[in-house]
Amino acid sequence: MIDRNFAPGCALMIYKPELAAKIHSLLNDSLGKMDMLLECCHHDPGYSEPTQVINICPGCDKRFRSDYTNCSTVSLWEILAETDFFHYPDYKGQKMTIIDACPTRDQDRVHKAIREIIRRMNIDLVEPEKTMAKSTCCGDSFYGALPVEDVKNLMTKKASEMPVDDVVVYCVSCSKSMFVGKKQPRYLIDLLFNEPTIPKTFEPDEWHNELTLYIENH
Repeated sequence: MIDRNFAPGCALMIYKPELAAKIHSLLNDSLGKMDMLLECCHHDPGYSEPTQVINICPGCDKRFRSDYTNCSTVSLWEILAETDFFHYPDYKGQKMTIIDACPTRDQDRVHKAIREIIRRMNIDLVEPEKTMAKSTCCGDSFYGALPVEDVKNLMTKKASEMPVDDVVVYCVSCSKSMFVGKKQPRYLIDLLFNEPTIPKTFEPDEWHNELTLYIENH
């Protein structure tokens, strides 16, 4: 039987580490005991035996899957969509739209699982024109390559494409972009636990400084 680890990802550990702990506990109770991997996906976890990483962050999914030996990935969304141990809140048909994160653009398995979870929460999903494999960047990926004001303009442009104000996101950086663009991001982890998505740090320089510090220390 393959070993499993749960990787909450840098962004969730910065944003709401208490929800990472809740998910870890649920996974332990439902799938068997597993460690929480706090090693950032920018660093090789150094597995000597085949290990499956259950991830939340789209960047973690891509890096752990592609860059390191003895390492495979499955998203939390796939785990939830294929099981029935989680008790979902009921959003009573509230209309929301969605941004599909860049690292999962070619991962139909992730797109399908997320939409199944959204369905189970009784959310009326209004797909934007550019969605799933055709989704475009929220703007954050251009940080460091363009001046910050240009990055924020791209974020605002992406936000303007959203057909309704409430935007489901499954990447914390996407949520920051939607705050910049004056939309209301609904982070999927927050939705699962019926919590509001709050801004905290969302100016690009401040947010990326937080991420860099976490990555360097993990």
